[in-house]
Amino acid sequence: MKNLEQWSRTFFSLCSALTLAAPLLFGTLRASAQPAPARPNFLFIYTDDQRWDAMSVSQREEGDKARFPWIKTPNMDRLAEEGIRFRNAFVVNSLCAPSRACFLTGKYSHLNGVANNHTPFPVDNVTHATLLRKAGYTTGYIGKWHMDGQSGQRPGFDYSASFVGQGRYMDCPIEVNGKVTQTKGWVDDVSADFAVGFLQKNKNKPFSLCVGFKSSHGPWQPPERLKDLYANEEAKPAPNASATAIYRKGAIDALPPGPDEAAAGKKRPQGQGGKGEMIRNYMRTLHGADENLGKILKALDELGLADNTMVIYTTDNGYYLGDHGLGDKRSAYEEALRIPLIIRYPRVGNRGKTCDAIALNLDLAETLADFAGAPLPADMQGRSWRPLIENPAAPPKDWRTGFFYEYFYERGFTTTPTITAVRTEFAKLIQYPGHPEWSELFDLGSDSIETRNLFSDPAYAALRKEMETEYAKQSKAIGYKIPPYADDPARDTGKKAGGKAGASKAAPGEALKDWVLDYRFDKDKGEQSFDASGQNNTGALKGDLPIVSGRDGHIARHFDGKAFIDIPKSKSLNPAGGPWTIDIIFRPESPDGVLIGRGGKSNGYCLYLSEGKLTFTVTASNRSSTVAAPESIDYWAMVTAAVTADQNLVLSVDNEVVAKTKLHAFIPSDPNDGMQIGADTGSPVVSDKKLPNFTGLIESVRLYSGEAP
Repeated sequence: MKNLEQWSRTFFSLCSALTLAAPLLFGTLRASAQPAPARPNFLFIYTDDQRWDAMSVSQREEGDKARFPWIKTPNMDRLAEEGIRFRNAFVVNSLCAPSRACFLTGKYSHLNGVANNHTPFPVDNVTHATLLRKAGYTTGYIGKWHMDGQSGQRPGFDYSASFVGQGRYMDCPIEVNGKVTQTKGWVDDVSADFAVGFLQKNKNKPFSLCVGFKSSHGPWQPPERLKDLYANEEAKPAPNASATAIYRKGAIDALPPGPDEAAAGKKRPQGQGGKGEMIRNYMRTLHGADENLGKILKALDELGLADNTMVIYTTDNGYYLGDHGLGDKRSAYEEALRIPLIIRYPRVGNRGKTCDAIALNLDLAETLADFAGAPLPADMQGRSWRPLIENPAAPPKDWRTGFFYEYFYERGFTTTPTITAVRTEFAKLIQYPGHPEWSELFDLGSDSIETRNLFSDPAYAALRKEMETEYAKQSKAIGYKIPPYADDPARDTGKKAGGKAGASKAAPGEALKDWVLDYRFDKDKGEQSFDASGQNNTGALKGDLPIVSGRDGHIARHFDGKAFIDIPKSKSLNPAGGPWTIDIIFRPESPDGVLIGRGGKSNGYCLYLSEGKLTFTVTASNRSSTVAAPESIDYWAMVTAAVTADQNLVLSVDNEVVAKTKLHAFIPSDPNDGMQIGADTGSPVVSDKKLPNFTGLIESVRLYSGEAP
């Protein structure tokens, strides 16, 4: 019997090999004379920042625990009814670009070249797209890519219609095979139309299509047709809102307030999302994505492709909506790690099933390659979902029972440290390198929402030992390390190799090549703003600048259009003779106002908003150079304004270059006037118009003497 089984497997493998080789051996004759090989087409559709429970099918399953029982996602529900819903699907890095790179490569962030949101995807990476192209598939990528500001045709894909970075919800420029094309309408509607076009064009050949929706990423702008959806609904408070993230103890708030709340200075209850409009808009964008999922599924039906197309629906990471007093993602609690995952493949016949085996974003590449019959690189770290798709109720005995999680510190998000974790079916151990006092241990069987840290509880010593052993095992198995392309917190906080912050020294007029001002407002005392750079550039508060809740649980100062921060001259703040970099995170409440100003009409610089558009002016010897962003800003933005070593003015928003122009000359000497945040007092840098003081929220301001790394 054993010999017969071996013979059968050999015969089956030979048949499969001949099936794959036939198109190469017989060309068009084989295609016209024989039915298509029984390999599926692939349609991978994913949203952005969608919580695992942000589907009506999941909300119904939650019963009385459901926080958003009013949401409606009929097309996601349809997929679940016609396929398999994975109830324990996770990402191994809860951040947009790193997770997307994991989906593509089947490798952890410390190995695939993408550890943050501002690193382009390495074009020489082996991905599921490159593997399937070699196996005879036509590959396409449509919609959100989000690897830094990477542009051009998406690497490994035959066709792409994708936008740069975050794009925008309305009238978003789309690069079609690298060529910019202006579009009209809501961006996910546009992406769905491109997807339908791809299906129509490639219906008679094997294809693999990826579609990335922008929803439900901030600033949560639904299409006009959905602006009043859920108008009378409120989300229930997060049950673990008061179990504040251990690395964020003392965080003021859970979510960024709406403009009306910020203007009124109202403090929302933790975990409730204020009046709920942010959560309603979050769900409205998901409803729009669901509509477009339906549009694409309808096209599969009409083209006769549904039976032989494997549809995979998921997202790039989870999202906190007040859970643990947080917004955003990044850290290792369940709401950030856990994702929705539904797979429909009619040929296997499993309809309306659920699967509770642990599935990871790492697994996608191997799954597609497996079903396509493509050989796998030995260094991929996922595992094909094939046995789960074919028999969701009975995973293989050797299927994973745990996984390793990694997140790397990212500049601009300094309140979230580097994090590692191991999560098993029943427990989780979270470690914070450099902060052993923050270690967390959760028994997920009795505490699924992670409110009781058991790490130091002697009653759970055995569980702690078990999880520490598992952590060491998993860490070694994946070759965990902090990669050289990850951001360095020591550099960003001004600490030197010996761990101490201190003032750098340079000759007069020479760039210090160091951070020289770093305001986060978390250590301010009295009427002064603390400088964390080590250069002692303390600022004086002029007027009422209250501490309020900022972006994703950070703190910020509220500027009322009158108050500002005044910083006196110092050697380290001298911008003369070379490059200079400003980093600032803010959200405006008025379309006009000065963010930061130094100097005057003769020599100086000013970063400001003019009719909502970010503008940077540098004056040198009574002559000005100005660069302005093409789009207005009315949301939380992380902005960099730089004078570069090659004498350009460059503006970046959320790590993407939005405008650039030539600088006629570097500032020749240290300006006479001091610096202001929120104003430009004294001699104005911009003398041809009256610039008001800034109105809005500022979370952080950082200056780098030189061209920031």
